[in-house]
Amino acid sequence: MNRYPLWKNLLIAFVLLLGAIYAAPNLFGEIPAVQITPARAGAPFDPYALAARLEPKLSEAGLAHQGFLYDPGALRIRFADTETQIQAKDLIESELNPDPAKPEVIVALNLLPGTPEWLARLGAKPMYLGLDLRGGVHFLLEVDMEGAVTKRLDAIAADLRSLMRSERVRHQGISRSGKLIEARFADEPSAEAARRLITRNMPDLVVDILPQGEAVRLVARLTPAAEQTIREYALKQNITTLHNRINELGVAEPVIQQQGAERIVVQLPGVQDVAKAKDILGRTATLEVRLVDDTPGALEEALAGRIPPGTELLYERNGRPILVKKDVVLTGERLTDAQPGFDGQTGEPAVHLTLDSAGSRIFRDVTRENVGKRMAILLIERGQAEVVTAPVIRTEISGGRVQISGAMTVEEARDIALLLRAGSLAAPMRIVEERTVGPSLGKENIERGVTATLWGFVIIAVFIISYYQLIGFYSVVALAANLMLLVALLSLLQATLTLPGIAAMALTLGMAIDANVLINERIREELRAGVSPQMAIATGYERAFATILDSNVTTLIAGLALLVFGSGPVRGFAVVHCLGILSSMFSAILVSRMLVNFTYGGKKRIAHLSIG
Repeated sequence: MNRYPLWKNLLIAFVLLLGAIYAAPNLFGEIPAVQITPARAGAPFDPYALAARLEPKLSEAGLAHQGFLYDPGALRIRFADTETQIQAKDLIESELNPDPAKPEVIVALNLLPGTPEWLARLGAKPMYLGLDLRGGVHFLLEVDMEGAVTKRLDAIAADLRSLMRSERVRHQGISRSGKLIEARFADEPSAEAARRLITRNMPDLVVDILPQGEAVRLVARLTPAAEQTIREYALKQNITTLHNRINELGVAEPVIQQQGAERIVVQLPGVQDVAKAKDILGRTATLEVRLVDDTPGALEEALAGRIPPGTELLYERNGRPILVKKDVVLTGERLTDAQPGFDGQTGEPAVHLTLDSAGSRIFRDVTRENVGKRMAILLIERGQAEVVTAPVIRTEISGGRVQISGAMTVEEARDIALLLRAGSLAAPMRIVEERTVGPSLGKENIERGVTATLWGFVIIAVFIISYYQLIGFYSVVALAANLMLLVALLSLLQATLTLPGIAAMALTLGMAIDANVLINERIREELRAGVSPQMAIATGYERAFATILDSNVTTLIAGLALLVFGSGPVRGFAVVHCLGILSSMFSAILVSRMLVNFTYGGKKRIAHLSIG
C-alpha cells in the first residue's frame, strides 16, 4: 500500500542525484580572468602560441595564474584575485600592444566560472547572474536616425548613377543635398526620361522637375513611409550588429533591447573594463569596393606625401602600398550573404559573397566598363580601411556572386564572413547614459538575497518540524530538494538570475510547503476519523493530490501570463516562479512520500504516526 516499486525509488534518486550535480557549480563562485581576442576580424590568432609567449612574462613578473583556457578566437587566463588580474592585464597590454593607437589584440578583464573540471566535463555550468547581482556596465545608446537616412540617400544616389548609365540617360551630375537627391540635365526630355525611370524602379522616391535657366533640375526625396522604414531598419540592424559583436567580450547573457523609437539598452553583466566595453560597442566592419588608381607614377607621388586628389593611400595585407580611388563603387549594404569557402582554381581559402539585385547590376556594369583595371575590395573596421584583395578585372562579372581571397587562412575566411554577415552599424550611435554596477554591490545583493531565502527556509523548517514532527521533517527535506532542483533547472537552462529571481525563489519556498501542509492535514483528518495509519497515509496523499494540482495549475497560469506579456525583471521573476511550481510538485508529492514509505511502508502495524 505504502511502498514504491524499486524502479520508482531509483528514478527519484536518479533525479535528485542529477539535481545535486547540476546545482553544484553554483557553489564555486567566479574566478577573475584576463581575456585576449584579436583586434582585427580575420587576423591570425593562435591561442597556444600566445600562451607560450605570455607564460614566462607572467612568471618573471611574479604573477601566478591558475591556467589557460583555449578557444579558436580567444585566450583566457585565470587568476586567484582581482589585484593579480589587473596587474596581469596591464602587463599583457604592454607586451602585445606596444602601439596603443594600433592595437593587435583586445585585452579585457573578465570573470569565469570556478567550476571544477570534472563537473564541467559533465556539462554542469552555473547560472548566469544579472547586472544587479554580478556587477557590470549599463549603457543607453541613442541612434542617429538622421545619419541613417543620410547614409541611405547616399546609397540611392550611387544606385541612380548606375541606373542612368545602364539605361543610357545622359545627365550632368547627381548629388545629395540634405535630404534631397538632385540630378541636373541639359534638356527637359532627358529629365522626363529620368523621372519615368526613377518612378518605375524606385517607388520610395517622390520626384519633381524644376527648370533652372536653360538646364533642368530633377529633385527626388523619400516618401514619409520609406523614411520611417529606414529608421526602423536602422534600429533593428544596430541591435543585431551589437548582438553579433558583443560576444568578443565573452559576456554571458548580455541584454540588448530597444527602448523607445531611437534608443537601445545594453547591459553587460560581469564586465569590469568599461573602456573596452565602449570600444567593442562601436566596433563593426563593412565592405567597400573601389577602383585602383594605376596611373604611372601616381603611387610613387603618394608615397612621397603628394597624394593625387580623389585618391587614398592604403595598404594590402602583405604590407604593400596601394592607391585607391575615394569613389565607392559598392558597399556591404548590397550583401545578402557571405560564406567561407575555397577558390575553385587555386584551392586557397576565400569568402564567397552574394549581392542583391541592385548590387549585381552595379557590379556587372563596373566590371564591364573597367576590364583590364584593378578593383580593390576593402574591409573597414574601427574607421581603418584594409585592402583584402585587389584583383585585375579580366571580364564582366554578372550573376551577383563575388569571391574575395588573398593571403588568408581558413579561420580568417570564416571570421571575415561572419563579420560581414553581422554587418556594420546602420546608423551612428552615441552613449547618453552610462552606469557601472561594481562587483561589491552585486555581491552584497547576492548575500542579502541568499540570507533572506535561507532565513525563510529556516523559519519554515522550524515551524513545520515542530508542528508535524517526523512527517514535518520529511516535508522540510522535500522542500530542500525542491530548492536544489530549481537551482539545477535554472543552471541547465542557463537562465539569468536577477534580484526578482531571488525573490521568486523565496516565494516558491513559501508556496511549495503548502502542498505538504495539505497532505499532512489530510493524513491527520483521516487519523481523527479512526482510519489506520497505513490507510491514512495512502488516503492523505491520494486525496490531497487533486487540490494540490488545482492550486498549482492556477498559479502556473498566472506565471505563464507574466512570462508571455512581461519583459525584463518581470520575465526573470516569471521563469523562476514557473520552474519552482513544477519542481515543488515533484518534491512535495514524490520525494516526501518516498521518505515516508521508507519509514512506515515496511510495517504491517503502526502503533503511532509521528505527525503531531
